[in-house]
Amino acid sequence: MKKLALILVLLISFSSCKNETSKSTETISDSPLDASTIENSLIYPEEKNFKSLRQVTFGGDNAEAYWSFDDQQLVFQSNNPKWNVNCDQMFLMNATETLIDSIAPPMISTGKGRTTCSYFLPDNKHIIYASTHLADEKCPEVPTKENGKYIWPIYESYDIFVADLEGNIVKQLTNELGYDAEPTVSPKGDKIVFTSTRSGDLELYTMNIDGTDVKQITDELGYDGGAFFSPDGTQIIFRASRPKTEKDIKEYKELLSRGLVEPSDMELFICNADGSDLRQLTFLGNANWSPFFHPSGKKVLFSSNFESEIGFPFNLYIIDTDGKNLKRVTHGNTFEAFPVFSNDGKYLVFSSNRNNGGTRDTNLFIAEWQD
Repeated sequence: MKKLALILVLLISFSSCKNETSKSTETISDSPLDASTIENSLIYPEEKNFKSLRQVTFGGDNAEAYWSFDDQQLVFQSNNPKWNVNCDQMFLMNATETLIDSIAPPMISTGKGRTTCSYFLPDNKHIIYASTHLADEKCPEVPTKENGKYIWPIYESYDIFVADLEGNIVKQLTNELGYDAEPTVSPKGDKIVFTSTRSGDLELYTMNIDGTDVKQITDELGYDGGAFFSPDGTQIIFRASRPKTEKDIKEYKELLSRGLVEPSDMELFICNADGSDLRQLTFLGNANWSPFFHPSGKKVLFSSNFESEIGFPFNLYIIDTDGKNLKRVTHGNTFEAFPVFSNDGKYLVFSSNRNNGGTRDTNLFIAEWQD
């Protein structure tokens, strides 16, 4: 999923270190600056849903942060050059920490290949994530344009693995030919939803958390991905492209045959956990993606550039699950995406270009949420 973000961030960016002996992390309460001043200065005046806001990473591309089931830790992916990584890998941090210098937090992926889309399992002792390391230990190339259009790769070498919090892979969940990635876990702790090309198209599948009982739940032409379960585990929200014209269908199939997808035209879809009662939620145009259910299960938070005439900015929006009451949540002028609520519903972690000093850095932020 982060590949989409990186390409979109590149579009945004082209338009618009600490001492090694110091501590690698510290809690916000340890900061020499007043915590309330730090938090409040990051909030734009219109952002009424944020009671407070804390920046937790500083440098590199940091995205897709997900909470442990007890809300005590976060797993996220980064390519922060200060941590001696140049290809996305998975890192672990406590939810109260702020990563302020050049000493990396614990890496819990292999450090080989490229990884994406990690997620905690219910025991809080293991994660799942997708990785290309079995095919090649080197970082695969990332194409960014095709005939002047932004594209991102669907690496057929991605498979989904289970690892402990020391970085040891304990199980491989998928071994089909083609792309298997973007896994997330139901809050009920029983199912995983993921995207795969095993049918010849990019469709959604579910499986038990041990990898058994794999079922295909979508079957329409187009890219289905970035799926998440509702808080009660009964529904799934995801992003999808739906090429309709002969030209669009031909272009989609041709790109997919070369392991590529164009991410600029996507809407949100919602269905039951078994794929039934599928319906389109948004009809906004442009790119609508990275959806996540509000703790009530009756609303969805997502990132979109539908109000942007030139492709950016991307901001967070919230909408009822019946498609009504669309509301803008963030008011940045660059990039806001990957919103994920804590399991207790009190906090929201997301990725943003705000406060990056005009660089291309995408950092993680944690907001104290208020409806």
